Amino acid sequence: MQYRFNFILGSVLAALIQISEFLMVAIVLYKFGAIQGWSLYEIGYLFSVITLSKTLYRTFADEVHHLEKYLVDGELDQILTRPVPVLLAIMPRNFRIMLGELLQGGFILCWSMNGLWRSGQIDWASIVFTLFIIVTGAVILFSIGLATATIGFWTTRIEELQTFTEDAARTAGQYPLTLYPKWMSSMLLIVIPVGFVNYVPALYIIRGELGAWVLVVVAAVATICLGASMRFWRFGITKYQSTGS
Repeated sequence: MQYRFNFILGSVLAALIQISEFLMVAIVLYKFGAIQGWSLYEIGYLFSVITLSKTLYRTFADEVHHLEKYLVDGELDQILTRPVPVLLAIMPRNFRIMLGELLQGGFILCWSMNGLWRSGQIDWASIVFTLFIIVTGAVILFSIGLATATIGFWTTRIEELQTFTEDAARTAGQYPLTLYPKWMSSMLLIVIPVGFVNYVPALYIIRGELGAWVLVVVAAVATICLGASMRFWRFGITKYQSTGS
């Protein structure tokens, strides 16, 4: 906020870019009505939930996504000398409020849920469940990001890998997994579990399929992912080699 014009302009542009991406899909759905039984409101729900989960993750742990610069520049050496856990020292750095993504995701979520409410698909409980899966989704995305960053202790450069595990996977997760070949949807549920961020819980919350046990499974997946990524991170640090700078 020190440079308010830059902050406000950047937030507005970020929101417009995100909304334009959704509008391209919305135009197609408006013309044809639905894709494999998924309405525009339902896809808007998936889109906004994963956007808000990503926003929550990147607001509080954005530097995990940018670990490569610490490895390349040798800045991690300085952090290792501090009497605090490395991850705890990195996460608060360069904290930023992603206002554009928050506004865009919030607007599409409210618009989608309003349409689903009017059609009788959701009730008040769905609002509470949605807030819950946004948080668990942020944990899952953080875990994926942390595991990817940890691989950098061996490879140093991880930007291209992040494009695959974080950016591409999250983009695919914005839409129903039934749109993809079985091998790809399986990968998005098992290998890179972005499907548990929005698609799987949405089957219960907005479509009434499966059962309430789905939310328990989603919470369990988030817990397992977080625990596994943290263990992998602690192991990866032991393999870190200084740049010598």
